[in-house]
Amino acid sequence: MTDLPDLSQTTGEPLTESQICGILAQIDLDILNLLRDGKLAALKYSAPGAGPQTDRAANLQALLQARESYQKLLYNLPLWQTTSADLTPP
Repeated sequence: MTDLPDLSQTTGEPLTESQICGILAQIDLDILNLLRDGKLAALKYSAPGAGPQTDRAANLQALLQARESYQKLLYNLPLWQTTSADLTPP
């Protein structure tokens, strides 16, 4: 499947709070895995056919930026609080 040139032909609903929390949890796991066992070395690596070479420190920076974006999205979700009361006399 080829890449889309833009988002004009896509549809979807806004992410829910639980979806955003799931994305944040995955990002946190990815960050933790980068930091474990000395994997944050500045060695360059690349995957065949996956694009240019990068290093783990750059990936950590990208994950932190993505996390910040999703955290802001979570904080900006509308907050609704509803209450009800039965005010009729007993």
